[in-house]
Amino acid sequence: MILLKNLHFHYGHSPIFQDFNWQAQRGETWAVLGPSGCGKTTLLYLLAGLRSASSGQIHVNGDLLTRPRPQTGLILQDFGLLPWATVRQNIELGLKIRTLYGADGIHAPRSLPTGKPADFWLERLGLGNLAEKYPAQLSGGQRQRTAIARTLTLHPDLLLMDEPFSALDAPTREDLQNLTLELCAEQNLTLVTITHAIEEAATLGEKILLLGQPPNQIPHIFENPGAKRPAHRHSADYTALCKNLREKM
Repeated sequence: MILLKNLHFHYGHSPIFQDFNWQAQRGETWAVLGPSGCGKTTLLYLLAGLRSASSGQIHVNGDLLTRPRPQTGLILQDFGLLPWATVRQNIELGLKIRTLYGADGIHAPRSLPTGKPADFWLERLGLGNLAEKYPAQLSGGQRQRTAIARTLTLHPDLLLMDEPFSALDAPTREDLQNLTLELCAEQNLTLVTITHAIEEAATLGEKILLLGQPPNQIPHIFENPGAKRPAHRHSADYTALCKNLREKM
């Protein structure tokens, strides 16, 4: 699904990635963890096609990535909702843009998959009674659910999330973490989540990519096969993994 080959990226004279190689398979959930300034968000923007590598290659689903691809969903920390649009209008925004451009292979896949309608995602994410509300009338968790619904309406195969739950209270954050794992399993999504929280990485990522101070040259990967089990965060394996990640950071 994702293949990075000899990736180099730098800001000015400061290298972030040097000859970096990494791959993720379809349907896997990955958490990218590391200290501030290590390149986590840079990696996400590279995968989204919003930044270009200095050299090397990024392949997504077998294709060389040269620009943002319509099958990639991106959810940012601030949700990115239009404040003047209702929940329903925000969820339908991407569909309207695709209708405007048509299946041109740039703004929408040339062969459009049959996705589920906005009404389905309103109900699936518990937003049915909030469809006519505006973002300012919603809680943080409800706004994040709206952002997720808007993305899934477009039937992505790759979901990128940049610290999506960091501003939420603990019960809401845990609820949305569980929901995200459920949705990824239902839709066979590949998930890459950026986080600075060790516990969140151990919850969401069945594989964890730990980045260090730049330049990053070797991917440090931690296996976490229990991540998709509901009781994982209460297990001894979870506690041991968090301890190990804290020591490595």
